[in-house]
Order: sequence, then structure tokens, then C-alpha cells
Amino acid sequence: MRRGMTRWRLVIHGGAGSERIAHDDPAHEAHARAGLEEALASGAAILERGESAIDAVETAARLLEENPCFNAGRGSVLTEQGEVELDAAIMDGRTRAAGAVSGIKTTRAPISLARRLMEHGPHVFLAGAAADRFAATSGLEQVANDFFILPERRRQLDEALAAGSAADPIKYGTIGAVAVDADGNVAAATSTGGITAKRWGRVGDSPLIGAGTYADNRAAAISATGSGEYFIRAVAAHEVAARIRLGCETLQQAIDGVLADIASLGGKGGLIAVSPSGDAAWGFTTPAMYRGMADASGRTVAIYSEETER
Repeated sequence: MRRGMTRWRLVIHGGAGSERIAHDDPAHEAHARAGLEEALASGAAILERGESAIDAVETAARLLEENPCFNAGRGSVLTEQGEVELDAAIMDGRTRAAGAVSGIKTTRAPISLARRLMEHGPHVFLAGAAADRFAATSGLEQVANDFFILPERRRQLDEALAAGSAADPIKYGTIGAVAVDADGNVAAATSTGGITAKRWGRVGDSPLIGAGTYADNRAAAISATGSGEYFIRAVAAHEVAARIRLGCETLQQAIDGVLADIASLGGKGGLIAVSPSGDAAWGFTTPAMYRGMADASGRTVAIYSEETER
């Protein structure tokens, strides 16, 4: 496809939520909306210059990782042991090259580590201390685990531990970005701190290629957020792409169908997607999902289900 034949587009999410935002900081919602705007503006600037979708999604995701409003990077939720364990994945729809990491504790930019692995491999997926060592040898900044931990997340951990089995782990979690560039190439990136009070080295859907993250120029780029165990069982991101490529469904039909399937299993959450032609769609089965979209006509962000987008 010749440059200029495709309209570029960037869609991001900052996590789906099971309830309205309850937060000690009354300005949290305004800060979160500003964070979405910042990520959109930076990713959009890359696409406006005619640069690649993979650069745009890494840049947008990296800014959301640095923003304490979101459950990824700095500001991630805490494990039962009071630590942060980070997961991330990135995928290039041109070649279906991918990189994924899980359980990392000292790499400041998980999404950049995932991209470094994708480009310099030779593996697709690294976990734990070995992934952090790969990051260090690759020149990516290392920090103490305390860097990622905020007082609000400690409060949420205490609340979850006190509630025990009655705690709802799906508050607001996971950030993601999907983009299509002027050449019709798509890319996806997803990053998360997981769920509050997680145990046993739990890994959710975010770093699993085909579950929480997927990109294929034959169909779409997809990023997921929600109850990861159910998105894994549904192979959600790949299922969206398969419904488009093999079932000839639209982006919205595919997203709605996959979310309905996940709901039938007992799960909830959201999905965002873009196609190589420049179409975009999202959907969620929770009361809210941080989200935003940018294209040549402008930018928009929203949180709650009753908010309308163009």
C-alpha cells in the first residue's frame, strides 16, 4: 500500500474498571485524563510525521507506564508480598514479531524491554530475574523495586488483604496502545502490574501473545484489559483478529463477540483495536474504561460508559 493511502490512527487504554473511581486524591480523575491526553499527543506526533506504528505504541505505552495514575510501571498494584511485578508485551503486525516479559522487578520501562527482546531476541518471552538481567545488559535503566510503589497502592493492598476472598481484583488495571501508520502497518503494546495481592508468580493475559496482545497486518492490532484468566482462556486478542480475518466480521463485531464469550465464562474487561485500513473500535463490559483515540482530525479521551466519543 502506498504511503498516504491509509489514515493513521492511535487508540489507547488505561484499564477497565469494575466500579467508579474511588481514590484518596480528588484530582485523580483529572490527572488520569491529562495522562491519556499526553500519551495520545506523543504517539500521534510520531504517526503525523509518517513514522511507524511500533514506535507510536511504544511511546504511548511508555508514558502511561511513567504516569502514577495507571496500573503499569510506576504506580503498579502490589503483590501479596508488597512488591511490584511487571508484565509487558509488544507486537509488530508487519512481521508478527513479538517480545514479552513477565515478573520483572527492576526494569523501569517494561514495554521498552519487551521491544528490545523482540528486536534482539532470540527469544519471544523472558520471565523474572533473567528478564531484568537481559534489560541491564541491553542498557535499559534499572531501579529499586520501591521506585514503582506508591502509598495509594499500599493502601489498596491493605484493603484487599483485609477483604480476603471478598475483594474484587479488577478495579482499574493494565495500559495498552494500538496503532496503524500511514503505510497500513499495525502494532500493539500492553503493560501491567497485574492484580492487587496476586500470589504464586501469577501471570495474566497482558504479556501473552494472542491473549492480551496481538497484531497482524492481515486483520488488526488488539490490546486487552480486564480479568486476565478469562482473556487467556478465550485467547481474546487473537480471537478478535481471527473473527476479522476468517469470519469477515467488522472490528466492532469481533470485539463485541469476544467480550460476550468472555462474559459467558464469567469474565469482564475491555478491548481496543485498529485495522490496517485505519478503522478503530473498542468495547468494555465494566462500568468504565480509561480510553482515548487520536487521528488526523484530533484527539478524544473518556472514562465512563455513559461518555460519548466521536
